Amino acid sequence: MKVMKKIAAFLFLSVMAFMLFSPAQVRAEEEREVVFVQVPGDWSDPCVWAWDEDGNNAFAAWPGGETEVYEDNEGWYYIHIPSWANHVIVNANEGSVQTGELVLEGGNVWITVEDAENASISYDALTDGDIPKYVEKFLIHATVPENWENPCLWAWSAPDGTNAFAAWPGSALKQGDDGWYTGKAPIWINSIIINANDGSVQTEDISIDPAELWITVADDGSYDFTYDDPNAVSAPDVNVYVKAPADWSAPCLWAWSAPDGTNVFASWPGEPFAEGEDGWLTLSVPGWVNSVIVNGNEGSVQTVDISVETGKDIWLVVTGAEEYEVFYEKPEGTGSADDAQTAETGNSDDESTPDTTEDAGQTDTPNADNNAGQTESTPVPDTEKSGVSAGIIALIAVICVAIVAVIAGVIAKIKKKN
Repeated sequence: MKVMKKIAAFLFLSVMAFMLFSPAQVRAEEEREVVFVQVPGDWSDPCVWAWDEDGNNAFAAWPGGETEVYEDNEGWYYIHIPSWANHVIVNANEGSVQTGELVLEGGNVWITVEDAENASISYDALTDGDIPKYVEKFLIHATVPENWENPCLWAWSAPDGTNAFAAWPGSALKQGDDGWYTGKAPIWINSIIINANDGSVQTEDISIDPAELWITVADDGSYDFTYDDPNAVSAPDVNVYVKAPADWSAPCLWAWSAPDGTNVFASWPGEPFAEGEDGWLTLSVPGWVNSVIVNGNEGSVQTVDISVETGKDIWLVVTGAEEYEVFYEKPEGTGSADDAQTAETGNSDDESTPDTTEDAGQTDTPNADNNAGQTESTPVPDTEKSGVSAGIIALIAVICVAIVAVIAGVIAKIKKKN
């Protein structure tokens, strides 16, 4: 009886260990590296655009991730990027100035930008102090009365009182073109105050969840906030119908909103079309899309950027990379798909990405070849996944061997007794 209890206990512990290390429970944290940047004096608010060789982008839209001032290192900024993103562009002035494509070898890196054409890379530290630790942050947007000058964000964790910023009035908020001020706070905070005029006017303590939010502050300091973007454009999906050249295989659509560079699809060459009626290829996209590229042959052939009206179904007849017609009602007499097929992506100079800076989000997209599509995808590298799977397999094998050994021992004892 005691032996059976031991077996039962061992099996229970084995099952618990398996569940603990099963793939469903494993969540490998994404590794990040620090990019330190020094830019010319007339380059304001530098950002970093980052991607990998497959066109997966680290950030949702151009100009990429905003850098932070590196304290006690005058002229230096820094940003954490995923370790798999080994291609970068440093840009500034809302993306209007930028370097060319810079290929990184891995690890923390220091980039000194002399001008748009000249940038040097060093893997030896060029700054003083410890490497900043990565802290996940979220965005806080605010509108304040006109007489609230230089608004700031104060943030902390209640009830323990841990402050996100060193001293009152906190972190200065930056005003955007839409009139909203924006700042960032670490995800561990749950309380904020919006203040201005060197902290002499302020809201009450505001309890929040750590998620992007929009706060409207009234003249008397009262406030209202929402987690839904009040400026978001609500538009139903529209259909894009295409006829492409016969030698453009597996046509795809790349679509975005210009000039902000918000992409519909995660990575180039976009989404493949489905077969429709009357020889038309078809695909649905959000109604806010105003720019498209049709491409084929895995993105090696493509149209130029095509501007379209928002909120309307579109019929595109493509006969070449620069030859196309746009209709907002189904055209008559366009012939068969073979007669009037069009190319979607592709570029005679670069077979994997769109032609120009405008191919992925226009005035707001970088000039390097391989960032063409700008994607929101930031997948965990396969090497991490395979490492986790190998560990699980090894654990299961050990457990199985142990179980077999215990059972064999029990059987041997029973035989001896008999």
